[in-house]
Amino acid sequence: MTLITVVLLTLFVGLGHWQWQRGIGKQAVWAEYNKNSAAIPLGSRDFQSIERFGRIALIGEFDPMHQFLLDNRSHNGQPGWEVLTPFELEDGRWILVNRGWIAFSGYRDRLPYPMIASERRSITGRIDELPSGGLALGHAAPAPDNAWLKITSFPTHEELAASLGKKIDRRILLLDAEVPGGYVREWTPPGLPPDRHFSYAIQWWGFAVVLLVLYFGLNFRKVS
Repeated sequence: MTLITVVLLTLFVGLGHWQWQRGIGKQAVWAEYNKNSAAIPLGSRDFQSIERFGRIALIGEFDPMHQFLLDNRSHNGQPGWEVLTPFELEDGRWILVNRGWIAFSGYRDRLPYPMIASERRSITGRIDELPSGGLALGHAAPAPDNAWLKITSFPTHEELAASLGKKIDRRILLLDAEVPGGYVREWTPPGLPPDRHFSYAIQWWGFAVVLLVLYFGLNFRKVS
């Protein structure tokens, strides 16, 4: 019993410390993310040179005829899609812009078409990566036909570029909430918020305390 208690106690304390450190790391990421930094014009810079979540300003036009719906995207527990729309910069480069979340209508055969005018405009947003599902079961490439719009789930950059038939950047832009032409945009850094990690740490340490109470309680009962 003593050996098992020592092993479990070490495990619980270690897991608590690990979660606490993750919370501290996430706290720094969220603090940096929530800074109200001004959007910097991209100019001739490469998208890859911008740090992730950096805010930039772009000038160009949306392509409303070739859009993607990212499947398996929820908001406040409600299923829906996120809208990816190609955006052509004045210098001819292309990037996909995530225009936000729209709710699932309840019918897979009645897709909401996220219209937007094709006109020259200035937009701002944060640079990000394509969402990754982590599981092969969640992956679904865009359909290889000429019908638009296309539903896809955790697609790769290569699949999206092949579907569009044009070169697009590997990064995407998360459209700022105040920019017209979007949907629900409550962007946050990926993963759990810092408070959840701190909560898990306290839970693991709580298990360690309970273990000690049980150990000493059982041993004192044997002695008496």
